[in-house]
Amino acid sequence: YTEHIQANQQDKDGNTVVLYTNDAEAQHGFVAAAQERGYDVLNFDQVLDPHFIGQLEQKLEKTTFKRVDSATASQLIEKDETQASVLSDDDQKKLEEVFTGAIANPAMHVKVAALSPQDAPVVITQNEFMRRMKDMQRTGGGGMQMFGGFPDSFDVTVNANSPLITKVLADGGDTIAKQAFDLALLAQGMLKGEALTAFVKRSTELL
Repeated sequence: YTEHIQANQQDKDGNTVVLYTNDAEAQHGFVAAAQERGYDVLNFDQVLDPHFIGQLEQKLEKTTFKRVDSATASQLIEKDETQASVLSDDDQKKLEEVFTGAIANPAMHVKVAALSPQDAPVVITQNEFMRRMKDMQRTGGGGMQMFGGFPDSFDVTVNANSPLITKVLADGGDTIAKQAFDLALLAQGMLKGEALTAFVKRSTELL
């Protein structure tokens, strides 16, 4: 299998990256985005034991495993080529400030990145390392209690090349930014309760 995916799923350091999902329905958007880039995604029907993944990575030379929702599709497999941003450094800094203010949640770390214009305007991910450590703590992994005690931390990637993000800059307010962030939460199944009610109300007003 690794030989089959090696040509398209090798990162800049020569590692073959095996992408997987353990919930194809909940992670459908991430799976579809990866497949649009020609990536192959393994489908597992349960949470993989982090110890098992670690053993596989040790056994398979220059091979790493990444859950498909651990990064944006453009950043899942790091390549040498980079996407140019249509925004200036000042505009990117302004965007970061707008989204940070609109989100107002210290667990959400905003960063602006130059992705494909076809990518989602905002994507919420949790990096592979931290998620594995917390999974190990939840499943009783020895010595990992320190990670389970950490609050959840997520990356909020704002796509500098998305047409919608250009509208956020032109608008100057945080309404569109908040809407784009809530859509990203919705895609991750993280929008619930009062926040979901507010999103529905805001969506109706924007129609």
